[in-house]
Amino acid sequence: MNIKYKNLVLSALLFASAVILAAVEASFPPVFPAFPGIKLGLANIAVMYALFFINKKYAFAIAFLKSFFVLATKGPVAGAVSLSGGLASLIVMIILAAVFKKSISYTIASVFGAIFHNIGQLAAASVILRSGLSLLAYLPVLIIAGLAAGIATSVLLRLAMPVLERLYPK
Repeated sequence: MNIKYKNLVLSALLFASAVILAAVEASFPPVFPAFPGIKLGLANIAVMYALFFINKKYAFAIAFLKSFFVLATKGPVAGAVSLSGGLASLIVMIILAAVFKKSISYTIASVFGAIFHNIGQLAAASVILRSGLSLLAYLPVLIIAGLAAGIATSVLLRLAMPVLERLYPK
């Protein structure tokens, strides 16, 4: 199969997986009810896989499609927040991958991606709610949550890699 079509099919599979993972995660009760909005970000596993095993163009496509899906299902505010977090996360992971080349671990990339996903969402919420700096009080909680979520998603990415490699060998 032509590599371009193979990557397109794999990206479509990853996007479908991201949508399913997001739906599954949304069905769980809140991890920490005292801190609304904290989730593992399971759908970001698909973006990370695309970034590290296809290329950044496909990772951006999946991130945009994920945000468009959120826009279509949850409305413009959720779509904007999703896009801001997704782009911040992806850009940071791309920078880390470029700076550290092959020596960057999936865990480090995932942790920084999760933390910046939260920062991007917080920035978008601040603009949308016109709250200025008042939401910054939530930042320490989001950084700790990003650390935990980044570790969890990197472990899940490693578990998913053999399955995806069997489906689409290099």
